[in-house]
Amino acid sequence: MHVGFIGLGNVGGKLSGSLLRNGVKLSVHDLDANLVDNFVSRGAIDGKTPQNIMEACDVIITCLPSPSASNEVMQQMLDFVTPQKVWLEMSTTDEAEVRRLGALLKQRGGTAVDCPVSGGCHRADTGNISIFSGCERATFEYILPLLTKMGRRILHTGGLGTASVLKVITNYLATANLVSCAEALTVAKAAGMDLRVAYKAFSISSGNSFVNETESQVILNGSRDIAFTMDLVAKDIGLFQAVADRTKIPLELNPLLISIFEDGIKRFGARELSPNIIKRLEETTGLDIRAAGFPAEMVDDEPEEEGYEVTI
Repeated sequence: MHVGFIGLGNVGGKLSGSLLRNGVKLSVHDLDANLVDNFVSRGAIDGKTPQNIMEACDVIITCLPSPSASNEVMQQMLDFVTPQKVWLEMSTTDEAEVRRLGALLKQRGGTAVDCPVSGGCHRADTGNISIFSGCERATFEYILPLLTKMGRRILHTGGLGTASVLKVITNYLATANLVSCAEALTVAKAAGMDLRVAYKAFSISSGNSFVNETESQVILNGSRDIAFTMDLVAKDIGLFQAVADRTKIPLELNPLLISIFEDGIKRFGARELSPNIIKRLEETTGLDIRAAGFPAEMVDDEPEEEGYEVTI
């Protein structure tokens, strides 16, 4: 199987790196020529253009920063789609958009799958991240061996678009966790708590979460480096809001999260690291929410394992 990977950024670079590390024949493309050159030096093929990748490869993967970017790339590839081509959309995207593009692909004999990942960029680097996959069951079984080279836990979520719905829901949950952890740490500091003790209390209690175990640590270190930025958070919770609006669910918490991150972007910039949403509270209170002994970035210290399908 010849795989083409378009988008070698923070997540895409790690996922495609896992494919290369596991011996997959890989063509790559990115607007940043330096990223392409790095992959070529490690054994990948320079795909040159999206059109060339669609023509040359059996499976074409996109991992891009926005639905509009995915649409732009797909428009360049559509005329080169032939029967049996499979497109994996690994970007975090709008389920309505991936279904629209999937229908265009199907008209030309191709097959579309939405395959977003979840579990932290540090786990994408080691092949231990989770992958959701929305497609027909036969297509899922065809691509499963490929997915297990990029991720550990692979969940077939149903038809095309279902994976994208679940991805933006999980990112909403993570955002709510991030804001609540920021508030909890700030209140703990204001109440005179040792933040090392507070973190340990959260971690061994009903207040624990994946976000606490990862983002709270880089908040306390002061680096705030979780390899994710405020504009990406705003995009993701905006996509979640769009799903809620289409299904006519009157949300209360997510609109507040949207306004919090709009304010964070206004104050600190769109490319500010997302855990620095706590700076809104630090600036308001004058408190410094840092403590010794926490890592500057998260590293996956679990050994890489072969992926497997998570069954229901």
